[in-house]
Amino acid sequence: MAADDQPHILEAVELLLEPQGIHVDCARSPQLALEAVGDSDYDVLLIDLNYTRDTTSGQEGLDLLARIQELDAGLPVIVMTAWGNIDLAVESIKRGACDFVQKPWENERLLSLIRVHAELHQALKRARQLEMENSLLRGDGMPQFVAGASSMQPVLELIAQIGPSDANVLITGEHGTGKEIVTKLLHAASPRAQRPLVAVNAGGLPEGTFESEIFGHVKGAFTDARTDRIGRFELANGGTLFLDEIANVPMRQQAKLLRVIESGELERVGSSQTRHVDVRLLSATNAALDAEVKAGNFRGDLLFRLNTVEIHLPPLRDRREDIPLLAMHFLNLDCTHYRKQIGGFSPVAMQQMMQYAWPGNVRELEHAVERAVLLCRGAQIEPANLSIANARPAAQSFENMSIDEVEALLIRKVLRRCEGNISQAAEALGLSRAALYRRIEKYGL
Repeated sequence: MAADDQPHILEAVELLLEPQGIHVDCARSPQLALEAVGDSDYDVLLIDLNYTRDTTSGQEGLDLLARIQELDAGLPVIVMTAWGNIDLAVESIKRGACDFVQKPWENERLLSLIRVHAELHQALKRARQLEMENSLLRGDGMPQFVAGASSMQPVLELIAQIGPSDANVLITGEHGTGKEIVTKLLHAASPRAQRPLVAVNAGGLPEGTFESEIFGHVKGAFTDARTDRIGRFELANGGTLFLDEIANVPMRQQAKLLRVIESGELERVGSSQTRHVDVRLLSATNAALDAEVKAGNFRGDLLFRLNTVEIHLPPLRDRREDIPLLAMHFLNLDCTHYRKQIGGFSPVAMQQMMQYAWPGNVRELEHAVERAVLLCRGAQIEPANLSIANARPAAQSFENMSIDEVEALLIRKVLRRCEGNISQAAEALGLSRAALYRRIEKYGL
């Protein structure tokens, strides 16, 4: 809605916004604006600060701003001021306005402000709706899973359907898309929720210690085996075992995994005693396992056992409408953790986040917001706090980078060129698959 006492201003707003698909209701007085807010649901309000002829104090607009906040404190309000009246604009920001424009305004700036604040307001409304509606994924003790985009609805439906079952689940998606959170949700929604959830990075285990870590060992099984050790399968008995980076398990060990999954039987290293385990298996990978099977790097029968159901998580670039929602979620958590008072993101900062590619997905967004909270000294996050404009790898200079940074950059580029195929990327880099996985984990790629 737009509120101004001058018809030509309202007409200009309509001419700018209506062709962009943005519906505009107009009000020519503060009273009419308040009545409209009470009767309709708006995403953004654009209000003037002066309504009586020859009045320049802005008090009418400030009073209107206060009344609007009484009706709906979360409704974004952009104020319009005469050119050069910055002090009045600053005062309106202090009193709760989200931003201001000067008359005559720049069309692109006004359009950008309205779009950013409308998207953020809609995201926050979706968050409240999800909070009320999705009781399964928001139950007591359940991890928080922020997902309002249409591309995430199949994921939510699958979690709701298969969470209460004992089905083995393969969770796929790029690094940083939230595979660990989905694992926790599936476990928490299952009858095994009161039993252990044991996680292990299967891709990061050296081949020489894989069996000991997964199946356990007995004293004297090898040189350093000074005591008996329980493996991950036994630790998860009655509960859930999460095998992350499953694509990197060596072929020789895949056969032993397959046997335990099929029969529920295992022997600790150095022991001939067969032990029985009851474990639900959840696995995750960013690799295309079908391609790995065709390449001879992964057993087809093991893949068949792992993916009774597959849940694929889309990258953040394919669920951009979730960016404001996720950003506010992380902002609230970080402000509580670091005991800071930050009201939100500036329109320019939010616009940068919406336009950025986020190669590291949700995990990169989470880290960017945490860094911004630590660096922010004002009432809202600014682009300089986010530092994402210069975060694109192509903009980095090798002269000012450490060896680790150069290596991380090279690995990221090769992974992108190989479309996430670990075997191809490892071969191109001259590394073993296990070594590549260790570096991926080290650099948080």
